[in-house]
Amino acid sequence: MTGTFSLPASRTEVVLEEIRRGILTRELLPGQPLVEAELAARLGVSKTPVREALKVLSNSGLVTFSPYKGASVVKVDAELAKSVYDVRMVLEPEAVRRTVGRHDPELLEDAAEALKEASSAIADKDQAALSLLNRRFHRALYRGCGNPLMVTILDDLKDRAALISVVGWEANPSWKKEWNEHKAVLAAAKKGDADGAATLLRDHIGGFLERVLKAIG
Repeated sequence: MTGTFSLPASRTEVVLEEIRRGILTRELLPGQPLVEAELAARLGVSKTPVREALKVLSNSGLVTFSPYKGASVVKVDAELAKSVYDVRMVLEPEAVRRTVGRHDPELLEDAAEALKEASSAIADKDQAALSLLNRRFHRALYRGCGNPLMVTILDDLKDRAALISVVGWEANPSWKKEWNEHKAVLAAAKKGDADGAATLLRDHIGGFLERVLKAIG
């Protein structure tokens, strides 16, 4: 989040992505106040798009508002991690099982491409890129489940899950392990093994939660 830049028509969207990226790269730390005037000056915009972006990020779980302190970056604790990953453990494996059962090669290709790009991001130790590619991989495998409400619920957890992942990776950069687990899930999906893909994904999500809870202490 350095300097200013040329903004397209939707300033709010650009500001939103800049603040989101700042949070997920830990440039903006948990608990850090998000002052509208400061962010606006930093990004070269008025306070209006910053205010709108903070509202969106509040809804997605990255920002919290206090009546007295204003907006700040959400802090990740064990309760938040358990809550988010509990929902994912229940819904996401089932969504993936249904997606695999629908035999949509386009979705699997998107997941494969995300996995390929993640390999380069691991080599570059690009945590921000890995966070985005991790989200892309998971979404490619659940968005074809055939249940729009299930997809919406999982989409609503994306930012919270990404923030929790960043906390886990800081304590234990287990990117390669997760990449291999993703590879196994995708391999099962390509074989049409819906139950196998769902089981592998459930183990993957649960294993990462255990590592995050250890990191949080």
